[in-house]
Amino acid sequence: MSTVHATGPATDELSAGAPQYTLTGGDWDEVVAAIAARDEADRLEHDRIVVNMGPVHPSTHGVLRLVLEIDGERVTEVRVGTGYLHTGIEKNMEYRTWVQGETFVTRMDYVAPFFQEVAYALAVEKLLGVTDDVPQKATVVRVLLMELNRIASHVVAVGSAGNEMGGTTLMTISFRCRENILRVFEMASGLRMNHAYIRPGGLAQDIPRGFTDFVRSAMPNIKQDLHELELLLMENPILKARFQGIGEITLAGALAMGLTGPCLRAAGYPLDMRRTTPYCGYETYDFDVPTYQRSDCYTRLQVRMDECYQSLKIVSQCVERLDEIAEHGSKADNAFMVADPTIAWPARMALSTDGQGQSLEHVREIMGTSMESLIHHFKLVTQGFRVPAGQVFQTVEHAKGTLGVHAVSDGGTRPYRVHFRDPSYSNLQSLALMAEGGMIADLVPTLASIDPVLGGVDR
Repeated sequence: MSTVHATGPATDELSAGAPQYTLTGGDWDEVVAAIAARDEADRLEHDRIVVNMGPVHPSTHGVLRLVLEIDGERVTEVRVGTGYLHTGIEKNMEYRTWVQGETFVTRMDYVAPFFQEVAYALAVEKLLGVTDDVPQKATVVRVLLMELNRIASHVVAVGSAGNEMGGTTLMTISFRCRENILRVFEMASGLRMNHAYIRPGGLAQDIPRGFTDFVRSAMPNIKQDLHELELLLMENPILKARFQGIGEITLAGALAMGLTGPCLRAAGYPLDMRRTTPYCGYETYDFDVPTYQRSDCYTRLQVRMDECYQSLKIVSQCVERLDEIAEHGSKADNAFMVADPTIAWPARMALSTDGQGQSLEHVREIMGTSMESLIHHFKLVTQGFRVPAGQVFQTVEHAKGTLGVHAVSDGGTRPYRVHFRDPSYSNLQSLALMAEGGMIADLVPTLASIDPVLGGVDR
């Protein structure tokens, strides 16, 4: 019985001692003749064909190197090489304040930034001991943004996978859907990417007037785009022939490789942090966790499509709750940041005409009437707030699977250590088990079905 194991790293030592041929074009016949001249038994025994796929590679958001060993068109071994997109984010965070850390984490998985922002903010709030003090409005907005981000991430995965198979229309529809979502993000945070909108203690600024109505107006368009994608994809005979039975992994293999997210749920295991270890009040929302019994490229696609509809269901509930808070909620529920003035940064800022959220009322106060407010504002922005010594581990259900944050504080104004367990990194180690024994052409949709974002891997 064979043992499930991870394939070794992608290194240049793989080709050491093997015959190597450098081709410049037009000399294939000479190389083939040289190989054919050798004894056939010798060739069969000693020849290994090693092919580099990458470091720039299709269906991957980022830079990835795959070192393949092939027998004809069949892949016999896959080794994954990462590190080409290394940003040093985790190390850089040790030299910035706790609030400034948000500007780093949002840039990790740039396709789904709000999950990192929320996970990091929740971890810092645990260290501060203010988890229960976060206003209800801020928590609901966090859930709304995460679920819209889940849809945006999934449609990019579906569209880019279809594009690699030659279906350009799928990419067009996916990005049209994503565009509607990015407009919501822009209305809330002022930015389409790299938001840093979720802050420890709440939000950077309040949602603007008319935000819930705007979300309601965008939802039919998002739903229509999802429906169009589903009609084009799920019963398409070409796609089914190309995806069904490709990149398959058993539930036992998935668990052994640490697979998570839609890839694991496609195998029948309903692991979802929103259910198992709820956060942000997810236990109070009505939604289902889609699962199937066979994790191949097709069912992983099905799970993502189903989850998009469940996310829309949650978004609808968020919008209703925000309207209820605005109409009947208390002043504390309707706030967007904790009341503690030593944590609430930016200090008493509100949405204004400058586009940065700096209210004229606050400027007048700190510059004209209160020297103490000015000093406090200056120290809070430049020095940051102190976080009690300790360490916490926080998980959220990222679009790609379980995202974990290990945050350590030494009692200062800067993190001692922040480490992320990124789902793309965990999922990539299962690629060898999925792809070995299949065709080279099947490797591309298999990789696309994992949906790795290398910004989260190379931190």
